[in-house]
Amino acid sequence: MQQRLARGEAAALGELYDRFASLVHMLALRVLDDEDAADQVTREVFGYIWENPDAYDPKQGSMRSWVAKLTNSQAVHRLRQSEAASVADGSGSPEELELKVRRATVAARADYIVTSMPAPLRAALELAYHQRRDYRETARDLGVSEDEARRRLRLGLQLLSTAHARPLERSSPPGYGRPW
Repeated sequence: MQQRLARGEAAALGELYDRFASLVHMLALRVLDDEDAADQVTREVFGYIWENPDAYDPKQGSMRSWVAKLTNSQAVHRLRQSEAASVADGSGSPEELELKVRRATVAARADYIVTSMPAPLRAALELAYHQRRDYRETARDLGVSEDEARRRLRLGLQLLSTAHARPLERSSPPGYGRPW
C-alpha cells in the first residue's frame, strides 16, 4: 500500500480510505464531538497520507495504528485550537483545557482498542457492558464455558485499561499536527 501511494496511485488512496475512513472519523468525532470538525480531520488525515506516503514506517507498527495516531494528533490539535479561545477570553482555564484533551484522548484510545480487539473479546465485553451480563450469563450467551467467559472478560478489560496507561502524547510526526 505504501509503495503504491508513493507511486501516486489514486486507487491506493481509495483503498486506504475505504479501509480506514470510518475509524478515522469515529476517532476524530470522539475527540472533537463535532461532526463537521471530524469530517475536516478525516480529509486532513487522508490528505497528509497522500502527500507524505513515506511518513509511515512499518517497523513502528501497523498502518491502522499509524493512521489512528495521525488522527488523534490532528483531532487533539484542533481541539486545542478551538478551546484556546475560551481560555483566552477567560471563560476557561488551561487546566480545564488539558483535562478535556486528556479525557477525549483516552476515550478515543479506548474506542480504538475496542474496535481493534479480537471479536470474541469484544463480544464478551459488549454483553457485560451494554447488556449488563455477568460472566455466567456471558458464557451462556456466547456458548462457552464460564472459565472461558471470565478469561475473555479479564483480557478484554486488561486491554481496555491500557487506554489510561499511556501518557498524553504532545509530540506529533514531522510536519503533522499543524493545519496544512
